[in-house]
Amino acid sequence: MEYGGANWRQEGPLWEWEERVAPMPLFLGTHPLRLDDKGRLFLPAKYRDDLAAGLVVTRGQEHCLYVFTAAHFARLAEGFSAAPFTSAPARDLHRLFFSGAFDEVPDKTGRVTVPAQLRAYADLDRDVMVIGAGDRLEVWDAPTWDAWLATNEDAFSALSSAEVVPGP
Repeated sequence: MEYGGANWRQEGPLWEWEERVAPMPLFLGTHPLRLDDKGRLFLPAKYRDDLAAGLVVTRGQEHCLYVFTAAHFARLAEGFSAAPFTSAPARDLHRLFFSGAFDEVPDKTGRVTVPAQLRAYADLDRDVMVIGAGDRLEVWDAPTWDAWLATNEDAFSALSSAEVVPGP
């Protein structure tokens, strides 16, 4: 039985609450885009539906920005809360990750405003690359992305999957 976006299911004589979690989108590809004069970014068209309910943009590593669905960011936040607050590295990560996070809802045309402090952090001017990185999008200054890719492509070719991908 469905109720309020979740399910009640019968387990023997008892009913259990089963919350449905939307599947996480798989973000793929490289999308050359532009920021407008007000610092707004048109999201890649193929992901607008996935991000329509809301997103979180925050500092990423290598001076790019990470864009998560709001639901995925909430799950990440739960995971972060498991780290002990007595750990200095955990506190530092919390501070950097959450202090730079901004929640946004795209407008009707699929635009989001990238806050000025995040544009400065990622050195975003006009031309940007939005790349799919599996569970998130990353927003890069276009020349910075090109330089990163040129520097890292050979190292990527030399890696074996056993070195970086857990599993069998």
